[in-house]
Amino acid sequence: MLMSADEAPLEWSTPLGAVIALAAGGVALGVAGLAVSTEPAGRVLVCVAALGLLLTAASALRQRPRLAVDKEGGGIVVNRLRGRHRYARSEIDRARLVRYPRLGRRVPMLEIDIRTEDGTERLLIFGRWDLGTNPEDVFDALAVHRLVGRGQ
Repeated sequence: MLMSADEAPLEWSTPLGAVIALAAGGVALGVAGLAVSTEPAGRVLVCVAALGLLLTAASALRQRPRLAVDKEGGGIVVNRLRGRHRYARSEIDRARLVRYPRLGRRVPMLEIDIRTEDGTERLLIFGRWDLGTNPEDVFDALAVHRLVGRGQ
């Protein structure tokens, strides 16, 4: 499906509903671990699992939107745990779809190779969880905005 630059989405992130579900699950697991469990080892394990869910939810919330098109700067913006990073169109060496085997099937992942002006190289990998949609659709939108790299 071909789309114009005006119709293409400009940002992608983990669905907010999934983040809320993770947080609610972490709270429920924490309460259950503290209130119900009479065995100390089981209580610790359930509370560690609750903490893991809450940290995952906080991480996903902190990194919203995970990937965005920078219309003013003509590049991309990537939110990471350490903050927001902007990459100009000239720094995007290439973007591609790679299929990795997972649970008996091949899953598409969006890989973006970055080469900054000072020579630093980065490989950014985004999956469905990061983007909230199929990585193939995000690749198509990046292609519409001419952000898939030089010569592509």
